[in-house]
Amino acid sequence: MTFTKTTEQSSKYEHLETMSVQELLFNINQEDKTVPLAVEKALPQIEILITQIVAKMKLGGRLFYIGAGTSGRLGILDASECPPTFGVPFDLVNGIIAGGDKAIRRAVENAEDDANQAWIDLQEYNINENDIVVGIAASGTTPYVIGGLEACNQNNITTGCISCNEGSPLSQTSKFHVDVIVGPEFVTGSSRMKAGTAQKLVLNMISTTTMIQLGKVKGNKMVDMQLSNSKLVDRGVKMIMGEIPVSYQEASKLLEKYGSVRKAVDNFDAK
Repeated sequence: MTFTKTTEQSSKYEHLETMSVQELLFNINQEDKTVPLAVEKALPQIEILITQIVAKMKLGGRLFYIGAGTSGRLGILDASECPPTFGVPFDLVNGIIAGGDKAIRRAVENAEDDANQAWIDLQEYNINENDIVVGIAASGTTPYVIGGLEACNQNNITTGCISCNEGSPLSQTSKFHVDVIVGPEFVTGSSRMKAGTAQKLVLNMISTTTMIQLGKVKGNKMVDMQLSNSKLVDRGVKMIMGEIPVSYQEASKLLEKYGSVRKAVDNFDAK
């Protein structure tokens, strides 16, 4: 298979510096509109990957995202939002970025070029055969990510990936690949744009669908969310009111007593 980095092909838009603000916004928006359609074409691949993740988690396994730069940051973002949203342990979904935590805010030179470091980073979490590792790389050529998945394959750890170039080395390394082909970027090679948006959409699908499959949502409500601020407490109270016939004051007391929407509703039903 011939591999071409479509995300790095020259944009059809030339002389961006001559465009007005209005023209720039319009053209960026036109490109952004194509991303959900590209994700739609990848839905069968996304379904297969999520099925693997759910199966591993039901066995007690964990999900790991590994990436560099924007891709690594998006993985960390998705992982960090799972505990407050779904009430799961902080070590169930993990995001690892090339260069370590300092690379979240500032690029770490050459970190993505180290093909051995991802496996070293994963070993700090006592990675094992019950876990699943998803590599994220728009280009599909990042040595840090490819090397990490190769080591996982050698150690019987299930691997997946999200790439924006069809048939990339990363996709060929991964056991369960997702290729979202967004095409050339508005600013040539700037994969934080359409590719980054596509990766975020896929990550939303992965974490949300997985948690629903694991029973972390009731109806369409986040009944296991962490009540970490007054806004979320108020939302929790209203969720309880939507599930059982109680006043705001009664729902507040139930939430305070049981500590979660799910427990409040379940214990009321049990009476």
